[in-house]
Amino acid sequence: MSSHHIVRDDQEPALIIANGEACKQELMNQLLEWSPLVIVLDSAIERVIDLGIKIDVLIGDFDRGFNPEDYLEKQYPLEIVRASDQVYTDLEKAFQYLIQRSIPAVNVIWATGRRADHTITNIASIAKFKDDLKIVIYDDYSKIYRIPNLFKKWYEKETIISLIPVGQVNGITTDNLVYPLNEESLILGQRTGSSNSVLNDGIVTISYKEGDLLMMECHD
Repeated sequence: MSSHHIVRDDQEPALIIANGEACKQELMNQLLEWSPLVIVLDSAIERVIDLGIKIDVLIGDFDRGFNPEDYLEKQYPLEIVRASDQVYTDLEKAFQYLIQRSIPAVNVIWATGRRADHTITNIASIAKFKDDLKIVIYDDYSKIYRIPNLFKKWYEKETIISLIPVGQVNGITTDNLVYPLNEESLILGQRTGSSNSVLNDGIVTISYKEGDLLMMECHD
């Protein structure tokens, strides 16, 4: 059974495995190696067990007709968290669990693909928990996270990046992008910053005044 690296002080991000499209094993292994805590949503437990992955927490409402205690022996030690509140998605319940444990950051895989409604909701939830948790969603083609009001990062020329607003984001100014913004707004459903790219090797600077702006570092 594949294990993961134990980091006692929880300084590295936890890992959540949702139930969307599976990512490549290489990406999963990279994230598993340094995750102090691996959480699986109940809908994905059989898929994860089939891959031989050791998990720490199984969370969900368990409304799919199985008994979570059946997995205790296979995954011992295993914490089972029953979260039946239908106001929140299972992924949001996992975020709340991490916040309650004062774990500040999490990587998420299998959160995109398959059902479009789940994909949209999962990505938008990054902004919902911005004050308490640093969330990064990965799949084989994208790295998705919320950027702060002032963001600077070094990129290679022609790197594809997309700036996607959650709702409306105002006062966006960029430097070193092929399609620059100067004190402009992006509005989901009207105008987004999809498929922009880096102008030259070097620092990309992005600032904005209001809203929640997601960075999507994508490749084909």
